[in-house]
Amino acid sequence: MLSKPEILEHLTRDELLAVVDRHGLAPADRRTKAGLIEAVAVSKKATLAEILGEYSRDRLKALCRALGLDDSGRGKTALIDRLTSGKASSPPKPTNGQVGTAAVVVDLEPGDRLTVAKLEGYLWSAADILRGSIDASDYKNFIFGLLFVKRLSDRFDEECELLVAEGEDPDSRDEHQFFVPKPARWTAIQKTATDIGTALNKACSALEANNAGLEGVLAGIDFNDERKLGDARNRDAVLARLVQHFSKVSLRNDNLSEPDMLGRAYEYLIEKFADDAGKKGGEFYTPRMVVKLIVEILRPAPGMRICDPTCGSGGMLIECAQFLARTGQDPNNLSLFGQEKNLGTWAICKMNMLLHGLGSARIEKGDTIRDPKLVEGGDLRVFDRVIANPPFSLDQWGRESAEHDAFGRFRFGVPPKTKGDLAFVQHMIATTNKNGMVGVVMPHGVLFRGAAEGDIRKGILEEDLIEAVIGLPSNLFYGTGIPAAILILNRQKSAERQRKVLFIEASREFKEGSAQNYLRADDVTKIAAAFHAFKDAPKYARVVGVDEIAKNDFNLNLSRYVETADATEKVDVATAIAKLRELEGKRGEAEARMNVYLKELGYDA
Repeated sequence: MLSKPEILEHLTRDELLAVVDRHGLAPADRRTKAGLIEAVAVSKKATLAEILGEYSRDRLKALCRALGLDDSGRGKTALIDRLTSGKASSPPKPTNGQVGTAAVVVDLEPGDRLTVAKLEGYLWSAADILRGSIDASDYKNFIFGLLFVKRLSDRFDEECELLVAEGEDPDSRDEHQFFVPKPARWTAIQKTATDIGTALNKACSALEANNAGLEGVLAGIDFNDERKLGDARNRDAVLARLVQHFSKVSLRNDNLSEPDMLGRAYEYLIEKFADDAGKKGGEFYTPRMVVKLIVEILRPAPGMRICDPTCGSGGMLIECAQFLARTGQDPNNLSLFGQEKNLGTWAICKMNMLLHGLGSARIEKGDTIRDPKLVEGGDLRVFDRVIANPPFSLDQWGRESAEHDAFGRFRFGVPPKTKGDLAFVQHMIATTNKNGMVGVVMPHGVLFRGAAEGDIRKGILEEDLIEAVIGLPSNLFYGTGIPAAILILNRQKSAERQRKVLFIEASREFKEGSAQNYLRADDVTKIAAAFHAFKDAPKYARVVGVDEIAKNDFNLNLSRYVETADATEKVDVATAIAKLRELEGKRGEAEARMNVYLKELGYDA
């Protein structure tokens, strides 16, 4: 039988804090997870069954998986009993067809389930229905919205079947992660022949009205948008084809060959849409290998709070969770936070989190510089890891707000009005706890520009916050061909790294593409290994003291510190001069012969 502390160990720090506050407990140390576990474990007021009863079915199932227990079934009571007893139970098999109607499975042999490759291809082919008549930056919202509605409806039908089989009430809202009202069920949408846009808009509104966690997620999608979808006749024709297309594949769990494949397929779509959108794609997507590199360097650990203040579609936060999964740890044992300014991108991020099973992530809407939303008790919330790819050299980034910042984020100085890069870096520093780390993508100009930016860079270096500067290849990012760098900052450097900065010149190793360059898996491994080794490597990496950097006016340009050119061959000066004189003599002889020939031809030299 599992002990109470063993189960509490798999809760996040924020979940434990919520238990402590809800039951009025007084831990000896609120700052550490161990202190919170100790307080909750000995409390008779906070029983394990009561604590677990606060969580959704999906969270309980995740806990079962993390503890090696059977996670099948949908009844909360059975899952809680399984956790508190530490014994797996086998729920009765559902009777097919009792509630809901599964969509037709396409291109599958009887008994086969949907593979990642087939799902990705099928979802991407949905874009063909819209491609050409609508800009990629616009049509992605319709595809994402329909995919999300279809997934919720299919999953709801599946939950209903399981609940009926277990003798539970399928109409009970408490029995579903997301309650899908009748207008939002796919069977109702399929039956709509005219004014399909209105039906889809009503479905989205009904989902939001019945699920607090979906508030605002689908509101920004207008399936009656005449500017993008044409007049009523054209809209109905296009939307009917989309609905028909999505109706051919089932997105129920029992039709998926891998548990996380829907989230993976969603990220695949995000990448494909970013590629289609070209420059605009950079506004919501960071190349996967760049994200993976930063996460491999920062190494998030269970119990940590992770934040991306410019989170886009959420790829960096998801990669942090996947890092834990790859290393055999519970990906739900992270507290994820983000903020995104663009409403449409924020909605994509929320859907992305939900489809990856990370619905507890707190993703806020708003401008991080002008209006930071992640606050706690009137102060900025602080994190163990802060990770971001802010917009490069943003104009009109909010200098007017920074000059009177209520949170004191810009103590190193206020950046120029037309260059917001170091405003984001300073926000990230201010929201990192005393043991935390930052990983941020920056344009190269941040490394050497002077004036106010030079003063800010000097202050950050003098406080010994910069641990590494990593030069990346050019043309990696959507929207810009310029090379970028990754800055790694650390508020608690190890003793041997203090007053030192590691420079890694990784700009020459990449895979060249027709329109864009790419980091390969081996490139990521090599860069991450170089960071963790923290030592010199010829033509690749060099550890430099802050004093040397100070002598270079705090310039961080990689070429000043890492020599990549081939060593020049030693020259014997005397031999070279003799050779030069010999060549000069031969040149004189050639000129004399040429003059003779010119005279013979009647030309006066």
